[in-house]
Amino acid sequence: MASKQKNSDNQLIERFRNGDKQALNELLTRYSSNVYSYILMMVKNSDLAKDFLQETFIKVFDSIKRGKYTEKGAFFYWVIRIAHNLVIDYYRRNKTFPTVSNDSMEYDLFNSSRFADKNVEDEIIELQTYTDLRNLIEKLPPEQKEVVLLRHYGGLSFKEIAKITNVSINTALGRMRYALINLRKLIAKYKVNLNYY
Repeated sequence: MASKQKNSDNQLIERFRNGDKQALNELLTRYSSNVYSYILMMVKNSDLAKDFLQETFIKVFDSIKRGKYTEKGAFFYWVIRIAHNLVIDYYRRNKTFPTVSNDSMEYDLFNSSRFADKNVEDEIIELQTYTDLRNLIEKLPPEQKEVVLLRHYGGLSFKEIAKITNVSINTALGRMRYALINLRKLIAKYKVNLNYY
């Protein structure tokens, strides 16, 4: 026998608008982990990420209460867009990034067979590799970095990324292409070893 289907986001939002605080808790439980992970990848500071998470959901629920949420069926992407904008505003106020020139090299760093089943030693090496790679992502220009984080850590499609960042799909794809090119150059410059068989 099939289990009872969970409430949709829109049902929870409607319940929250009608004063059901449990609906608010369900929405928080459903999305806070993914939103927090995305923010943490951007700001690299757990306390700051928690502050942004709280600020994100305060804005989300305030907007719902005031009837400003109109994107039925796209709640998660709306929440990510709010978090994204908060983080980008933070970077604009507090951060600068070095720019790396582009060339014609292409390599998908994220779709490697090396990230398959591993023993303990492989897992330790992979953790170090991911740490090194995240440090290199921090050196990308902001527009390229945000596309990488939204795509590979946020799990969003290029269509969703384009919507969140207010650019065309081609621009989002181009930023990812240049991000991968620049990551290749940074890997060579900093001699990061991704070959850990």
